[in-house]
Amino acid sequence: MIRSYFCPVILSSVLLPATIAAAQDIQADQQAYCAYLTEQAKAQSVFLRSPDAQAGFTQPNTGLPTQLVAGGQLSLSNLKKAGITLDAARKNCELYKTSTSVQMTLQYAIQALEKEALTHRLELIGEASKTLDALIAEATKMVEAQNMTRPMLLSLVSNRIKLESDRADTQSRVAALYVPQLAALPLKQQVAAKQVSDVEEQKSLARLTRQNNWDVSLVVGTHQQINPVANGLEPYGEVSLTYNLGSRSIDRHLDRSVEAYSNWKKVQEGDVVRGAEVLRNQLEQSIAVQKERLSALQREKQEIEKSLQLVGDAQTSAALDFRNQLSATQLLLGVEAGEASYRLDRLQDFIGKNF
Repeated sequence: MIRSYFCPVILSSVLLPATIAAAQDIQADQQAYCAYLTEQAKAQSVFLRSPDAQAGFTQPNTGLPTQLVAGGQLSLSNLKKAGITLDAARKNCELYKTSTSVQMTLQYAIQALEKEALTHRLELIGEASKTLDALIAEATKMVEAQNMTRPMLLSLVSNRIKLESDRADTQSRVAALYVPQLAALPLKQQVAAKQVSDVEEQKSLARLTRQNNWDVSLVVGTHQQINPVANGLEPYGEVSLTYNLGSRSIDRHLDRSVEAYSNWKKVQEGDVVRGAEVLRNQLEQSIAVQKERLSALQREKQEIEKSLQLVGDAQTSAALDFRNQLSATQLLLGVEAGEASYRLDRLQDFIGKNF
């Protein structure tokens, strides 16, 4: 019996839980990762927002006695970084969500189409089995009336055994195929969303790096002469400004790095843009295979129909046997042709919607 499946099938088949549980596992994975990122970012944000306490001894170079100094230091650049750090974590979380969703679609798209086609094949086998059972019942009556020999009936029974074997094999394939719940958005939209998330995350990281170009530092505290102890606690304060003279060049390179990262992701082997292109090529090759398969099956079907017309209404036992064999073969070819047609339609529909 001729069998053909989507080509090439690049994924291994394993028995796994139902798709609903799989979808929940994916969401749980995304939520857990985002929770981890958020807590890390919050810890860093608190660190950046909190002033640094300072304490120590100092010996002025003017010959004055040793002094005890205590106070705190606050950085405006760090305050700015605190908010950007939280934003970068959110962007990273969104990137992870979009990445995992589109990667799941790329990984399981062919497998999902294969499972649909096999499920449809089961329906075709069921319809063919009903028709074949009717032929066998009619042939059995003719055997009982001694108008047909039992060996003639055996050929029909053999075809029913083939159909049942095909049904069991197809059911096993369907059960072995794991297909999680995939995103409803077309693949092209998922890829575009992932590209946007890539760029947004890089922009947030570049903004964070830019904060190292400058700083305004505020230091306040008190100092006390300790040898000998004199006077009381005396306050002091200091404001300092730092600015990197290469800031403009640094910012320019950071902007270019964001653009370069986006361009890299478009051609990176294994990333979603390249993966979508590979998937499309695979599907187009599968369409060509199914077209050729369907054309060959249709030619065979036409030949059988011509032979059935030649037999016509002949009532001899030999003619009846030949007609039954042709009818059984026509049913088997109908299963193959129906499956090939369904696969071709689903492949073309998938490419039209997703690319």
